Amino acid sequence: MTAQRIDGAAIAAEIKAEVAARVAALRAGGKTPGLAAVLVGDDPASISYVTSKARACEELGIFSETFHLAATTTQDEVLGLIGQLNTDERFDAVLPQLPMPPQIDEQLVIDSLDPRKDVDGLHPVNLGKLLRGQLDGAIPCTPNGVMELLARTGNDPAGKHVVVVGRSTLVGRPLAVLLSNKAKGANATVTICHTGTRELGRHTREADIVVMAAGHPRTLTADMVREGAVVIDVGTNRIEDATRERGWRLVGDADYRAVREVASWITPVPGGVGPMTIAMLLVNTVRAAERAAAGGAFPA
Repeated sequence: MTAQRIDGAAIAAEIKAEVAARVAALRAGGKTPGLAAVLVGDDPASISYVTSKARACEELGIFSETFHLAATTTQDEVLGLIGQLNTDERFDAVLPQLPMPPQIDEQLVIDSLDPRKDVDGLHPVNLGKLLRGQLDGAIPCTPNGVMELLARTGNDPAGKHVVVVGRSTLVGRPLAVLLSNKAKGANATVTICHTGTRELGRHTREADIVVMAAGHPRTLTADMVREGAVVIDVGTNRIEDATRERGWRLVGDADYRAVREVASWITPVPGGVGPMTIAMLLVNTVRAAERAAAGGAFPA
């Protein structure tokens, strides 16, 4: 068996086309969705990511602006900017790009956001709504992207055993909640594994779906996967590669070449989950704009 490759870029393009139609409807009614990105410092990966988001916004007709602050910016200055953006009607969504320099308390920055403008879904109000099964707020982008990949490839997790490797607030924990919700496209039995899990392979071999979000290259090997399982690889790891001009390449948390000979479906790295994260950020931005156009409050 050779797994079918899940083309995240193609699925992301489908979602962007759907978002573009919603943007057009908003603009026709006099509302242009707006996204503000707050970038502190000069981390190359963050700059690349924010640039990609800005380009995607431009393509879809979303107004975006990046507020690029020096690496020496103080926490009070960042919080002051967030406060201004919370009340700036040009912006329906605000993205504090992480990571930030060590003098900045990232959690405090997230907590200071207006939860209606929290495009990453990390504010306590939005995470709390997620835990309660209320999905009208912003849903964390990467977990929501994983859910879309499963849905759009016909891999309904209902009644299946899903093993999520990773327990971060960004991916692992919110994804486990989404998968276990009593809702269409969910209803899975979920096991969360992490660095404290003993005999990881014993758990992954029992899974119908394995989601790797550990941040360690090639952690999942072929002998750790049940034949016919679905493997979603969230990991993006840079490893040395002397054959590449830049001296490195990106790999996932799964040993792709080996695991694809056992799995039924698998996401590549790059080109799998990555494009979905930006697509779902656009979805959250438009949802926030639609909510603002309707009066600004969360639905009852």
